[in-house]
Amino acid sequence: MRVRFSQSKSSLRIIASAALLCIVAGCGKSSIVGKWSLSGASTATVWEFSSNGAVLVGHVHGRYKFGDQDRIKIQTPFATTVYQLKISADHMILQEPDGPKLEFTRIRQ
Repeated sequence: MRVRFSQSKSSLRIIASAALLCIVAGCGKSSIVGKWSLSGASTATVWEFSSNGAVLVGHVHGRYKFGDQDRIKIQTPFATTVYQLKISADHMILQEPDGPKLEFTRIRQ
């Protein structure tokens, strides 16, 4: 009976670890949802990311899609740009490969 309990406990740990890993892996991408203010600009443009893949940059509507290696593609009627994405709490950085970076602060409502 003890062996069976031990195996059951071990299986439960594996399942819990796998579930936790899935939750943690998805956190970075889902944490982009919300409004972000471009840092350092006197009249900061607000970028709003929705959970359905829509993005609003000021008054310009677009779409975003996550890629591999922490990349995000943002498409608007005017341009398509791929950025390296870094999010830490209420701070986000979007950087073009070998290009400038945009720094944002989350707008709390």
